[in-house]
Amino acid sequence: MSEPQGQFRAFDVLTMGRIGVDLYPLQTGVPLAEVETFGKFLGGSASNVAVAAARLGRRTAVITRTGADPFGAYLHQALREFGIDDRWVTPVDGLPTPVTFCEIFPPDDFPLYFYRQPKAPDLEIHPGELDLEAVRAARVFWMTGTGLSAQPSRDATLAALAARSRAGLTVFDLDWRPMFWHEEPRPYYAQALTHATVAVGNLEECEIATGVREPLDAARELLGYGVELAVVKQGPKGVLAMNSKGESAEVPPVPVEVVNGLGAGDAFGGALCHGLLSGWDLERVMQYANAAGAIVAARLACSSAMPYAHEVEAVLAGGRVADGHGEGGPADGGRGEDGPGAGGSADGGRR
Repeated sequence: MSEPQGQFRAFDVLTMGRIGVDLYPLQTGVPLAEVETFGKFLGGSASNVAVAAARLGRRTAVITRTGADPFGAYLHQALREFGIDDRWVTPVDGLPTPVTFCEIFPPDDFPLYFYRQPKAPDLEIHPGELDLEAVRAARVFWMTGTGLSAQPSRDATLAALAARSRAGLTVFDLDWRPMFWHEEPRPYYAQALTHATVAVGNLEECEIATGVREPLDAARELLGYGVELAVVKQGPKGVLAMNSKGESAEVPPVPVEVVNGLGAGDAFGGALCHGLLSGWDLERVMQYANAAGAIVAARLACSSAMPYAHEVEAVLAGGRVADGHGEGGPADGGRGEDGPGAGGSADGGRR
């Protein structure tokens, strides 16, 4: 996807971080060793957030890397089918495209098995490869904690944040994955927070970033770094949001019969971007994001399960979240990165 020569139109949402192939069992409640059939989906938190925002009508792109292999080719195809610009998705010779398996034991047990060795290509993003003009121009720039876990991706992520200089909406998805880290994460989280305007995380992620787990205190600690909005996902207690103006909103979860808790947090993230870009008040943004997350929790897949705006509005209008294995529309894909706690709040279960 390319612009006419000499023209560049800023993206609504530009994400940077993980991408991979999710191989999801098509049977639920079955141990992985006994599963016979799998579905192949687009995965990775940054990629799924982009899908979620695109489903809501936003112009989106992703900065990431794949292997130079058939799975990498599949991911390009999936991104394009979802309407996501893939110009900054580049191959890394010698590293395989990551694959992730999961097990599905509703309502709250979704083990994940990552295959990102010897190293994931999405951790091979180099600072010199970044289109900093596009990073600065994006209305929302979304980055993740995993991007800080290894070099050269860490320097690239921090360079992108520095280029933003807190322009527009710069979102730090705290995204704690202990299996990806070999260093103490907090200093790097602290450095990234000084560039962010929005911080989003569940209780464990907030504790990693701030040393504080109690929701109100964690939100205040995040605001203390200079972010303008702190969003703390509390699982069965819903979501707490607090901004630098002293406004706050605490929204309960949307009741839902969970089919697959993976991916709800990515739907929450894409809907959060959409709501902030729409200029809605804080409570409306959180209600909308919670509803989007609940819809995905009631579906089997992830990126292909991301809801369209009319589906979210139907839930907000009092409609019941549909149970079952619906995929949310055409063009298959999926992260399974961030799932809900009881009742459908987007929290936990990250990939």
